[in-house]
Amino acid sequence: MPNRAEQIFQPQFKFGLGGVPLGNEFNKHTDKEAEATLEAAWALGVRYYDVAPWYGFGLAERRFGHFLHNKNRADYVLSSKVGKLFKASKDNRHADVFPMSDSPNDLIMDYTADGVRRSIEDSLQRLGVSHLDIAYVHDLSPDFPYHPNGWEESYEIARKGAFPELTKMREEGIIRAWGVGVNTPFAILKVIEDADPDVCLCARQYSLIDHANAIEQVVPAG
Repeated sequence: MPNRAEQIFQPQFKFGLGGVPLGNEFNKHTDKEAEATLEAAWALGVRYYDVAPWYGFGLAERRFGHFLHNKNRADYVLSSKVGKLFKASKDNRHADVFPMSDSPNDLIMDYTADGVRRSIEDSLQRLGVSHLDIAYVHDLSPDFPYHPNGWEESYEIARKGAFPELTKMREEGIIRAWGVGVNTPFAILKVIEDADPDVCLCARQYSLIDHANAIEQVVPAG
């Protein structure tokens, strides 16, 4: 019997579009340009879309949601991420992280059960959809510089809070699957031992230049 990841990623969903650029991380894009990008991707047959609250402090989710919420929900796969909440503030520090996003928000790191549930609820509102196909616990690895007390403490909070809560939300049908989305393999290897993730995202770890960790550690563990 196929596992959840195999059920979600049917052949037509194996080529995707990531949301970082449309969160204005690299260049400042207008809403019109973002819409044109998404229209072109859809026309070319792209049906997997990966976003995160982190991308533009909510901007990418709003843009993807504006486009996708008018599509048949069964026709595409959508993933987002948890671990970061946002609070509107006139004295916000978005310029320190996403200076081109024009966000009104400040970042709050939160890997607790309540924080994860709120994160997904916020994402669903920004995206204008009823559920996520995949929720990744975001940046739970040593390379992310904004953990208040180090990534080990954040991981322990997630192990006790985020992981079981995501399993519960999966059972409730709010998400179809969950895992971690990281730039290094450490959290993936740990979460496989500590919980029951369905699919994990290991960014920047499988290229001609850098692939040893993916081949020698992550793939065998999965």
